[in-house]
Amino acid sequence: MLAAERRAHLLGLLAREGKIIAKDVAARLGISEDSVRRDLRDLAAEGLCQRVYGGALPASPAVVDYAARQTVAPDGKQKVASVAAGLVRPGSALILDGGTTALAVARALPHDLDCTVITHSPTIAAALLDHPRAELFLLGGRVFKHSAVTCGAAAVEAAQNVSADLCLLGVTGVHPEAGLTTADADEAAMKRSLSARAADTYILASSEKIGTASRFRVLPWEKVTGLITDADRHHTVVEQLQALGVDVLAAG
Repeated sequence: MLAAERRAHLLGLLAREGKIIAKDVAARLGISEDSVRRDLRDLAAEGLCQRVYGGALPASPAVVDYAARQTVAPDGKQKVASVAAGLVRPGSALILDGGTTALAVARALPHDLDCTVITHSPTIAAALLDHPRAELFLLGGRVFKHSAVTCGAAAVEAAQNVSADLCLLGVTGVHPEAGLTTADADEAAMKRSLSARAADTYILASSEKIGTASRFRVLPWEKVTGLITDADRHHTVVEQLQALGVDVLAAG
């Protein structure tokens, strides 16, 4: 089998099964594990898979820059945002992550909602400036332009001094085995800090993120209250998550 044919086979396997185990593929094709790993390295370099120990998982399409992400699955993000906004109770404190889905949540909040919103995203804060009863707390730090949020030591320290009823957190990858992931280490650390300061944490994940993974783990499943997604409830990954005990809130 030629290299191009092997790569096409690997991509098809990822699409069908949601993961690749290098030793199993090598045995099936009658080639060395080194050949499979080399193919996976090439595919990962092109952003077509996420390498993990022993093989690979589908790569998340949500790792492009902030401007480009605004055009990815806008309908799904709106559906997720609508359900998420419904979780915010009058008089409560909300930690709202950055990113395009979180921005959709901010825009979905009732204009006259009496609440406190804590965020490390200048774009989220700006979106809520015309909400007269929403008190805003913007956590400062180094600005990570890729996601238009603050992160780093100063932002993590600021997060440690707040508390909230609810945290709505975005990720780029949602996978039963890999957990919840994102593409930047500092951003992952900031997300963990935010989640740790809330009584409940729900993950915002439009369907294109389901079954994919990025490089850095944010949280394991036991650390979150639930997942909000517009993915079909019969999606294989959704069913796997429910079997793990994850509370999945359907959006749409």
